[in-house]
Amino acid sequence: MAAFMGKFQAEIYAALRIIAGLLFMAHGLQKIVGWPVAIPEGMMPEPLRWSAGLIELLGGAAIAVGFQTRWAAFLCSGMMAVAYWMAHGLKHWAPLVNQGELAVLYCFVFLYIAAKGPGIWSIDGGSR
Repeated sequence: MAAFMGKFQAEIYAALRIIAGLLFMAHGLQKIVGWPVAIPEGMMPEPLRWSAGLIELLGGAAIAVGFQTRWAAFLCSGMMAVAYWMAHGLKHWAPLVNQGELAVLYCFVFLYIAAKGPGIWSIDGGSR
């Protein structure tokens, strides 16, 4: 299996970067324009909703297309670490119980992307 999948490391990493960026961007679209579904009214303070939404929208887009990938991913990773502790981490120690597993996953996927760089299929022009 390793030999078979090893041939596709660059492509699979690029797909991870693109899909994670697009999904994160959707969270920003939700906060900024209410698409595809608006967040519940009063769920978060307006300035926080806008600042988080902009980071998610622009950071997710930058990660997806591979533009300034390391910086965008590092910023998004940090934002998700803060979001976890603000919204989930103080409720219970276990992410499964406090419903923070998505924040933790985004945090570490983006941290990995920040460390690894853009890879193929990116504006930054990463190579194999």
